[in-house]
Amino acid sequence: MKYLVLLYAEEGTWPPEEHKVALEKSIQICHELNAKKQYCGASPLQPPETAVSVRVRDGKRSVSDGPYAETKEHLGGYFLIDVPSIEDAIEIAARIPGSHRGTAEIRPVLEVTGLPEAD
Repeated sequence: MKYLVLLYAEEGTWPPEEHKVALEKSIQICHELNAKKQYCGASPLQPPETAVSVRVRDGKRSVSDGPYAETKEHLGGYFLIDVPSIEDAIEIAARIPGSHRGTAEIRPVLEVTGLPEAD
């Protein structure tokens, strides 16, 4: 089953040098998952101020700068993994450096037929 691990943290949680080490560790985890055929994708995200939110209501599009939700913690990156159980996903999430200073939310991916295959 596929799980999306969403990583949230408050802005400024990672000093630049520590963020570099955490990113290297995260890349290492991706390679370990790939060797086990459990890796589907992962990436850090640009800062929240680069976000754009889009809403369509009554056929009218509204575009605003920044993330939609006003929260202290912001979505900072994700891992998409394919593992047998939620327990396996929890074990992986606990290894990701982002979960040590922020929150790792794990969501099962709803499998939908008829979608194109990713390249």
